[in-house]
Amino acid sequence: MDHTTIHRIAQSRFKDWKDAKRFTQLLGDDKPADMREAYAIQSALYDIMRDEDRFSEFGGHKIALTSPAIQEMCGVSEPAYGAVFKEFIYSNNHKINMDEFIRFGIEFEVCIEVGEDIPLIDEPYTKETIAPFVSAAMPAFELIDDRDADYAHLDAASILTDRCWCNGIVLGEKITDLKKIDLGNLATRVLLNGQSNDHGNTRDALGHPLNSVAFVANHLANYGKQLKAGEVIMTGSALKTQFPKSGDEIIYQIASLGDVTARVM
Repeated sequence: MDHTTIHRIAQSRFKDWKDAKRFTQLLGDDKPADMREAYAIQSALYDIMRDEDRFSEFGGHKIALTSPAIQEMCGVSEPAYGAVFKEFIYSNNHKINMDEFIRFGIEFEVCIEVGEDIPLIDEPYTKETIAPFVSAAMPAFELIDDRDADYAHLDAASILTDRCWCNGIVLGEKITDLKKIDLGNLATRVLLNGQSNDHGNTRDALGHPLNSVAFVANHLANYGKQLKAGEVIMTGSALKTQFPKSGDEIIYQIASLGDVTARVM
């Protein structure tokens, strides 16, 4: 796939998002031959968002397709990477405007903050070797817009080229004293309008949040890039996506990490 084709597809993705059109698969000549081509389209889309919209620089990163069932459905054997612009990072008690979404969904995650630049090394990072670079953890929401996608006709490359549907993240308060906290084994719970409606464990996303951080660091290293101090990493949803309606209040609680709240307007 040549540069002209990559840019054309990225421009089409951008226009469809801005015009609130339904998400569609990439088919025929527009279908990426592999994930590397899909990432090239994703990168071009981020450039367009900087050049033609309000977006500046990345403030963080995210991981998608973390569950084996979703990976199998999309025909991949590993998660997918996406970036998060600074303008898409919101603080606790964020009010979500439903008018900004075609079909709004919310996911429930551990967010990790990087304390110092993570160097490029010869060996891939693991959760053990990435741990010294972590400065904080917090409960978080990811705000997604699947643009009314047909879930019976999805593939990883098409989702990836649409920024993995990320339209914002909401962060709880940072917990910096992590020495006595097992991030990979914390109970989680969702409250919808004051009533518990789902629960799980932080290990349910790739086995441990730091596995996701290592994945992001290794993915960036493939392109000669590195995680930077102060950036955050959304480590994947440990619970099923929910689709709240206007007027709902959602609270996500993680044992030892506290909670994060959002309200849908």
